[in-house]
Amino acid sequence: MTTYSSKHYGAGKPDCPICGGLGYISYDVPEDHPDFGRIFDCECRTEQVTAERIVYLQRLGGLEHLSTKTFSTFNPDGVGLNEKQQANLQRAFERALAYAEAPEGWLVIMGGYGCGKTHLAAAIANARIEEGQKVLFVTVPDLLDHLRSAFSPTDDDSESYSVRFELVRTISLLVLDDLGIESPTPWATEKLYQIVNYRYTARLPTVITSNHDLQELDLRLRSRISDLEVCEHIAIITPDYRHGAGSTGISDLDELELYTRRTFDHFEARPGLPQDQQDNLSRAYRLAEEYAANPKGWLVLMGPYGCGKTHLAAAIANANRQLGRDVLFITVPDLLDHLRATYAPNSQTSYDKRFNQIKTASLLILDDLGTEAATSWAREKLYQLINYRYNAQLPTVITTSHELEDLDPRLVARMRDQRLSRLFAILAPAYLGPREQSDRGR
Repeated sequence: MTTYSSKHYGAGKPDCPICGGLGYISYDVPEDHPDFGRIFDCECRTEQVTAERIVYLQRLGGLEHLSTKTFSTFNPDGVGLNEKQQANLQRAFERALAYAEAPEGWLVIMGGYGCGKTHLAAAIANARIEEGQKVLFVTVPDLLDHLRSAFSPTDDDSESYSVRFELVRTISLLVLDDLGIESPTPWATEKLYQIVNYRYTARLPTVITSNHDLQELDLRLRSRISDLEVCEHIAIITPDYRHGAGSTGISDLDELELYTRRTFDHFEARPGLPQDQQDNLSRAYRLAEEYAANPKGWLVLMGPYGCGKTHLAAAIANANRQLGRDVLFITVPDLLDHLRATYAPNSQTSYDKRFNQIKTASLLILDDLGTEAATSWAREKLYQLINYRYNAQLPTVITTSHELEDLDPRLVARMRDQRLSRLFAILAPAYLGPREQSDRGR
């Protein structure tokens, strides 16, 4: 029988019969066992889940740009769906919600692009983070890129790869988004199998989304995902739960429906701030309001998470949408996901068409530049997009929580061109007041 050590690593419940109140446990196993020398959270360990803690866990788990993808923002009725599609989407919603309440085994959500599977997977992850659980949400191509960037067979410093790989294998809840759109190289297939097989053997809670049929996946992966004793499958049949069947226009991309309350009227002045921060926030508000009235050139809003930059960017978009103008509001990681999805064999639109829709939008608002995976492919696509709009001088709003020095210098060179672009840094700290507590406005 496994016993537990009594080393003092943390604080748990004083009367816990497992850890004796220490909060952590380690297993009495042989030295050649993979768990030898490792410590684990005891089930009794309690930690107050504050708003700051949730933001931290979202950042740690790759969910910063998906913080609004919750069950409360998911529409289980869809838009323009027939009765059968509505019933199917409702069942998927209810099953995902049940899994979020008690994550056991694997949940595999399958369906075409835009059907809502990524939203439901992110909603599960966000719900668990609200409970203080550590979660990792990652698209499979980004995961492989991260592992490649840390892997060098000839480099003595391979610790970063080992740490990353171990985190993915052992995290208490792993969400793998878009399985099947990665390049099927032998290295990628092997790494994915090692991750999936470890979690399968250990029965670790895992959520997988894919727009591929199981028969299209690697045989070894398929054998694990097909085991109905471990995995429950949800097949979503709706073509696009947000915009209805057959929609492949620019509305497929737009995320403004998630920010309908982010208007100038709902923007709070925050009188408790120091005077210099109040003045700075007022200037940001006026600048955004002026741009909304006459969207020309570029506006770049910088500042920490929660400072209000996304609210102001969405307010610009909502004001122009009310005037009947063509607006595209999208977070940068989601934009790249839309482009990746066009490579899938069953994609309803081509890459060229999708990319042209984005780069030629009358008013484009790119939220959270810098939170995307910094892969070569992602950097090149962003540069092509921003360079096109720069040369065409198309109205563009960009928000970022990163210092300019941390971004691609090619993008920064265009953002800094004062002939076209206006940069404004918001100094106010994160605000999680009554109005924004539920959705953590950025």
